[in-house]
Amino acid sequence: MWKYVKKYFHYAILAALFMIFEVSMDLIQPEYMSRIVDKGVLGLHHNGIGDIHLILTLGLVMIGLVILGGLCGSLNNMFVHMTGQNIGNEMRKDCFRRIMAMSFPQIDRFGTGSLVTRVTNDITQVQNLVSQFVRGMIRTFMLMAGSIFFMFRLNHQFGLIVLCAFPFILGCMIFCLWKAEPLFTQLQAQLDQINGILQEDISGIRIIKACVRELYEKMRFKKSNDNLTKTQLHILIIFVFMNPVMNALMYIVVVIILLSGSVQVKTGMATPGTIMAAITYTTQLLRGILMLVMLFQNISRGTASWKRIKEVLHSQPELKAGDFKGDTLPQGQIEFRNVSFAFPGTDQLVLKSINLTVAPGETIAIMGATGSGKTALISLIPRFYDVTEGSILIDGVDVRNYCQRGLRDKIAVILQKSELFSTSIKNNLIWGKPDATLEEIRSAADIAQADEFIRTTTNGYDTLVAERGMNFSGGQKQRLSIARAMLKPAEILIFDDSTSALDLKTESSLYTALNKARPDSTKIIVAQRIASVRNADRIIVLDRGTIAACGTHNELMHSCKTYQDIYHSQIGGEDHE
Repeated sequence: MWKYVKKYFHYAILAALFMIFEVSMDLIQPEYMSRIVDKGVLGLHHNGIGDIHLILTLGLVMIGLVILGGLCGSLNNMFVHMTGQNIGNEMRKDCFRRIMAMSFPQIDRFGTGSLVTRVTNDITQVQNLVSQFVRGMIRTFMLMAGSIFFMFRLNHQFGLIVLCAFPFILGCMIFCLWKAEPLFTQLQAQLDQINGILQEDISGIRIIKACVRELYEKMRFKKSNDNLTKTQLHILIIFVFMNPVMNALMYIVVVIILLSGSVQVKTGMATPGTIMAAITYTTQLLRGILMLVMLFQNISRGTASWKRIKEVLHSQPELKAGDFKGDTLPQGQIEFRNVSFAFPGTDQLVLKSINLTVAPGETIAIMGATGSGKTALISLIPRFYDVTEGSILIDGVDVRNYCQRGLRDKIAVILQKSELFSTSIKNNLIWGKPDATLEEIRSAADIAQADEFIRTTTNGYDTLVAERGMNFSGGQKQRLSIARAMLKPAEILIFDDSTSALDLKTESSLYTALNKARPDSTKIIVAQRIASVRNADRIIVLDRGTIAACGTHNELMHSCKTYQDIYHSQIGGEDHE
């Protein structure tokens, strides 16, 4: 954590100095009060005659000390917050950078809910840890050490009474913290679970309502929330029982001091003012101990959160980037050399011994049954995953030798599930090319058959997209995603069943416009419909992770039984009707 603390250490030092001044003012006050009582009120050194001048003078001094202490306390709070907030800010940015560099399997292992909890709640707990450490540690130990020191200055017997009680108080505190510490890690894990359920249910609210599963999801959330509440109550109960025990011990100390003081007053070894000061110091000591309990509670929870944050900060990208920036002449050649692939964490091969070369500017279609490996195959090209065996080359260079930006600048991917962001249509499209002109944006939208419906929206290209694009139909979202890809000056275009929501006429117009606008781009089209792929230069038929056949539509109609079955189930069935 020092990496983050050292950057704002000067704020922490200033906060510590102001806290020292604030606590010093608190520790001086009881001694002045003792003098006011003994000399000003009781007049013990003036034959029982009080000294109003002394009372006013010391009273004004005490008021001044209170004001000075309050000012120091305010400045301490300001610098403590500057330290904690800035450290939290740096941590969040670093965590987010790490998450953005994670591979898909890494994100799956952490879980979306867990990552959200770590970047929000866990970092807040670490901020509290830093703030409490800077503010609470100094205040607590100064109050405790200062109170004991001044007690001994006032009266050695009072000091010994407090010291005798101290081991019992410390033992009670250590026992409670030992019982509570394991629960903090459990608490954060349960927060992960709740955030995961929230993320899933809010994203899938339409499916939940369509299937009338609201009650089931309510019960699932209730169970997780009840577990979280149970753990929180367990922690609170530990500390709820501890506080009365600590208070009881300290009040016993106060009673013993009063008994001892009454004896000493009779013998002339102590004064009423001394007893009042001793009680005040005992009260300050109690406050210091209770603050120490809360401090260690926050430290325990903050430490548990810091361990979880470190898992994110110390995670290394599983896909090690190369040095090649892809700064060659635009080509778009793709070559699969004996490629086999299994998803991380499994031994089952999804692709087996794939050998395929795609020439620059060629249009390749990929078909096959569900689970045949179509999406896995195209996911290896932009290196969303690494091959298990073999290699994939783009323009003669292994994709593992590219830096990620150099590789993915060459490729535009349009997914079946259209991902749109809650901003304007224009801002969604320029993800493909941030410096694109309005004319370029409209041209890309025109190719994607999206310009016409965009113009009919309330504000045209400035129309705001609702969360996850819920104010557009499935086909409209797909066309916006295609327009975004068309705007990107990529050499390779990958369509992962990204026209499934379009009618055949719109899809045909799209591909016609695409071939006219980007004749030199290499195109890979994953589709389920024969009508979507029949005009491709070559059609690859995948079957259980292997290439079952490869050829044009006419060639496959004569040579591939699987392709014939797909054709007759779609086109043939319609002709028969």
